[in-house]
Amino acid sequence: MELPVLARLKKELADLKYELTVRLPKELAAAAAHGDLSENAEYEAAKARQDYVRSRIGQLEGRVRELSMYNISSIPHDVVAYGSRVSVEDDAGAAVVYEIVFPEEVDAARGQISLSSPIGRALLNKAVGDEVEVHTPSGRRTYQIVELLTFHDLQNSAH
Repeated sequence: MELPVLARLKKELADLKYELTVRLPKELAAAAAHGDLSENAEYEAAKARQDYVRSRIGQLEGRVRELSMYNISSIPHDVVAYGSRVSVEDDAGAAVVYEIVFPEEVDAARGQISLSSPIGRALLNKAVGDEVEVHTPSGRRTYQIVELLTFHDLQNSAH
């Protein structure tokens, strides 16, 4: 089974490759047909988009390669890892729930945080009952993990 983020990145990659090989050449040809390229804004815009698309394709191909190395069966069942939903309490007893995701998937409004964020890094490989210390811009914070649903728990409950 493939990580959900991989399918999304592969679709974006396919869309960009189509744009690079089909749509942009047509735009460039149409713009070039208008004559003098030195003062042709359409042509310049299409060339700039072509450069961006090439660069983004390179980034996506690299990220797809990296994420393809993640094997769902290698995601731990008993500690915080990718796909975990973890409930923590701070020193004051305030509870927060985070879902640990890859940077491409972060949606802060939905409580999703990146594995590479300060809190994500602190929680990684920790279990219920563990305390973690997080260095944030507003200072040092301590959290205790009070509940953990791993990627596997969440997949099993979805079926």
